[in-house]
Amino acid sequence: MAITRLRLAYHVDGDVSALSAFYEKALGFEYLFQDADRWLEMKVGDARFALASPAEAPEGARGPVLVFESNDLDADADAIRRHGGEVTGQRDMGAHGRTLTACDPSGTVFQLFSRPKAHHPS
Repeated sequence: MAITRLRLAYHVDGDVSALSAFYEKALGFEYLFQDADRWLEMKVGDARFALASPAEAPEGARGPVLVFESNDLDADADAIRRHGGEVTGQRDMGAHGRTLTACDPSGTVFQLFSRPKAHHPS
C-alpha cells in the first residue's frame, strides 16, 4: 500500500473568511496561508485543517473531506478500482503536487495527495 499518512481534512463552505475567524478565535487553530477566497489552511497541533470554497472542492463533496498522502498515486488508483471504489478525477498542481479524487464503495468522497517530484538540474 502506498498510503503513508492522513495529509489533512478540509471543510467545504461558501464563506471561507468568516469560518476562518471562528476556527482561529474559538478553537485556537493557527493560520498558515490563504489562496484568495478558495482555500485557507490552518495548523492544529501536528495536523492541518483547511476551509475550501465549493469551487476548490471536488464535485459532490459536502462537509469534511479527508486527504491522505501517497507516494504512488497510480498504484493507489488501481487498488481503489480493484476494491470497488471509483476514481473521479486527478489534478496536477505543479509545484504543489498532485491530487487524485475518489469515492469509496458507499460514495464517500476522499482525496489522495502526492508531493511534487524533485527536479535536479543536469
